[in-house]
Parts: sequence; structure tokens; C-alpha cells
Amino acid sequence: MDSPAPNAPSPVRPDRAQPPVRVALFAGAYTHIADGVSLTLNRLVEHLEAQGVAVRIFAPTVDDPAIEDHAGTLVPVPSLPLPGRSEYRLSLGILPSVQRALDAFSPTLYHIATPDLLGRHALYRARSTDTPVVASYHTHFSSYLKYYHLDILERPLWAYLRSFYNRCAQVYVPTHAMATVLRTQGIDSPFRLWPRGVDTDRFSPTRRSEAWRQAHGIDPDAVVVAFVSRLVWEKGLGVYADVIRRLERQNVPHHSLVVGDGPARSALQARLPNATFTGFLEGDALAHAYASSDVFLFPSDTETFGNVTLEAMASGLPTVCADAAGSRDLVADGTTGRLCPPEDAGAFADATRTLVTDHDRRRRMAAAAHERAQDFTWTNVLRRMHQYYGEVLGAATRPGSPSSSLPPTNTAA
Repeated sequence: MDSPAPNAPSPVRPDRAQPPVRVALFAGAYTHIADGVSLTLNRLVEHLEAQGVAVRIFAPTVDDPAIEDHAGTLVPVPSLPLPGRSEYRLSLGILPSVQRALDAFSPTLYHIATPDLLGRHALYRARSTDTPVVASYHTHFSSYLKYYHLDILERPLWAYLRSFYNRCAQVYVPTHAMATVLRTQGIDSPFRLWPRGVDTDRFSPTRRSEAWRQAHGIDPDAVVVAFVSRLVWEKGLGVYADVIRRLERQNVPHHSLVVGDGPARSALQARLPNATFTGFLEGDALAHAYASSDVFLFPSDTETFGNVTLEAMASGLPTVCADAAGSRDLVADGTTGRLCPPEDAGAFADATRTLVTDHDRRRRMAAAAHERAQDFTWTNVLRRMHQYYGEVLGAATRPGSPSSSLPPTNTAA
């Protein structure tokens, strides 16, 4: 499954005025979708540039991006829409226009966020120029196959991922559980833990708003069971709908709130006619939605890290999540929320019903979830990456070389 490396001219010698550390970041999505991966990478770039690190992002672009005010300098990569899922893009790799920009930048480190054709070409390019390369694992691709009836591809997919990640100096994983999954599949590159962060000022119980609830038709005494995500079936929408319908049949008083948009929205609305659908929210509007809810139900088992789960916890919500790698390091079962067997709608319904009807338990778990979320500030999370880059660059360059280490971390950033 290896793609041939594009023919590349000799690397351009960097200008003396260029910063000594230059990171080329390759991503399948950076601006055209405002998902957890894109937002995390934007935060990383913003942090690195604040520390004096030069960054170039190589990623697909569209005419109407979801993230218009992106961080850093973005080099457009030619791409095509994914058939049947046009919101995703298939990059065409390092074509001549991209190669010229890459040569002019002359990176000292390659960071690959997506193991697609662009990532594969970047991996070959890094190795051909003897430049260290690292990768971050954002998408648990094998877990998506079942939703598209492509289970037959699981073995060749893991074979490809092994060949890809085992050529990297470090692989950044969001949870210990995900590292275990990758090790089990034969990926033996050095792992470094890189969880996601949360803005604990924005996502806070103080953002709860009775006015917001009233504006969305939610009764003052209603217990709101919220779901926040892109509305695609692989996010566990079928289980969420099944749980809500079970609660309705059992006459458990609650109010279903769905925050997000996507191709499955119409079908989900048809299944949940009594739910409130807000569409896509961000910023303060999203913070109000979380904090004005009471229970967070997120059955997805495709996450590498539960960004929305962490935001819900920071907002003071007990969470009911799938017992999968993306949630296991976040949710303490029975303390901050509940973990249920993936796709077991009955177990999810039982756990949700208990939290809806037991006010004291809900309040205890909410407080514990909020406290747990304070361990994941963005400053601490992003500083880790700065340190990891330093490890790789220090090992790859001669002692005393100007690019052998990163500048000291600015703790005020």
C-alpha cells in the first residue's frame, strides 16, 4: 500500500534569518471542518508560534472554510471531495506547488497528523532529506470500518498503519488506552502521551443559563440529556436515539438536546421528534449549551480522545460514554460518570435513567467530573508537545547545532 515518493529536488538551504526550528505540519483537515482535530492543531500552531517556533501547515483547503481565522501560514494542498462524504477531502499528495513551498521553508521537523497520501509523501520526503519525523494519532480508523460495512479491510489497514507509524521517531497518542491498542497491533515506535485540553474558563458550570434553556423551549425543572458532536452515524447516533426512545417509553421525564450538524441530522430528527436540535454551536453559545444541560450522553466508540466529553465534564456534567479507548482515561466509572459496553443501548439507557432520576448521584458525579477536567488545561497540554519536539530534535542533530533544541518554553503563554 506504499505510495511512491514524489520526485524532489535537493532541499533549499534556509535563509540565515529563518528561525532555527521550523516545523512542517501535514494534516488531512485544518480549516475546512471545525472538528476536534482541526481545532486542536490550530491551538498547537498558535502555541508553537508564540514560543518562537516557525510553522507551515500543509492541508486541503476549500472556498468556504469552517475555520476562517486559522492559526499560522497555510499552504493549500490540492484535494478532491470524498465520494459520498463531500465534507471530507482526499489530498493528492505533495504535488509540485506544495513541494516548492516545502523546499523554501526547509523544515527541521516533520509532524504528520494524518496517515493519508499527503502524510505518506511527507514521510518519504522527511526520510529522503534525513529530517526527523513525528506523528500524532487523531483518528481511530479501524473503528470506522464497521459503520461502512468494510470490516474486510481491517487487516490491510493495520498493516498500512504499522508500516507508517513504525517509521516515525515518536507517535503522540491522546490516552494510555489508545497506546495499548496500537501496541497490540504491532506499532512499536516510542509513544508520548498528548491528551487534549479544555478552556476551563469558557467551559464551566457558571455558564448555566435559565434564559438559554427558556429560549430553546426547555422547562425550568427538566433534566436535559445532551449530545454534542458532528451528526454522523459513527458518533453513536443510533444508540443515542435508542436510549432517548427507551426513556420516553418508560415515561422517564427528561429533555433531549442535540448540538451539532451533519449529514445524519434529518434522519435523527425523524427518529427524535421531541428533541431540541440547535445546529452547530461554538464559543460562548456552545458553553451555554453544555452548562445548561444536566447529563451528557455520548455513545461513540470511534474517538481517540473525547474532546466533547472533556468539555462536558468541565461544564459540570456527569457523562455516560462508551467503554472504549477514547473515554477510558477520562471517565472514572461510578465517580465522574458511567462507562457502558459499546453499542449496548440497554446498558446506556439504564445508566442514563439512573442519572436522570437520582438528583443526589447526578450532583456528586457532576462535581467530580468538573474537578477531573481541571487537569487538562491547554497550557499544560501544549507545553508537552514543545518538550517532545525538543527530545526528537536533540537526538537528531549534532551537539551545539543551532537546531538541536527548541527555545525555552514561555510559561506565560
